[in-house]
Amino acid sequence: MRELKILVIDNYGQFCHLIHRSVRDLDMDTKIVPNTTPVEDILDEEPDGLILSGGPTMERAGICSEYIESIDRPILGICLGHQLIAKTFGGDVGPGKSGGYADIEIDIVDEDELLKGLGPKTSVWASHADEVLSLPGDFIQLARSDICEYEAMRHIERPIFGVQWHPEVAHTEKGEQLLTNFLEICEIY
Repeated sequence: MRELKILVIDNYGQFCHLIHRSVRDLDMDTKIVPNTTPVEDILDEEPDGLILSGGPTMERAGICSEYIESIDRPILGICLGHQLIAKTFGGDVGPGKSGGYADIEIDIVDEDELLKGLGPKTSVWASHADEVLSLPGDFIQLARSDICEYEAMRHIERPIFGVQWHPEVAHTEKGEQLLTNFLEICEIY
């Protein structure tokens, strides 16, 4: 795989630097950028893909919705990033029933190119303080769990993906595989 440039959008999540390191450890050029960076400046970086980090609240998500709507590159949303993608396209986001971080068993519903090699079940580290409650119209469900119906999703046409869990943390099985799959998507797009 050629070296790609992946921008990690910082939504003030505690694992943002770990996402950056995980991508760098896969021999990719990566950079953390504030979620208030103008779209033109993001495009000037000529990224091959964007990763929207987790974060504390929607209110601190800067202009991520503008990136999602206007940047034609593969996008992976993690936790809050997943929720931002859903909300931008008209889905519903709200408090989850299970709250804080925990080890969750995920059922892979559709083992597409992002989740290939992860199914049929995998164990992940996730927070469900907030979660996607309903999918936007142009999205399909990729994974679910006993506590959350929409653990992962993708746009039906554009290379936009979201996962509720954190692939960058050691507690997540096959997290590196998910990131590698995303990089492969970026390479072919």
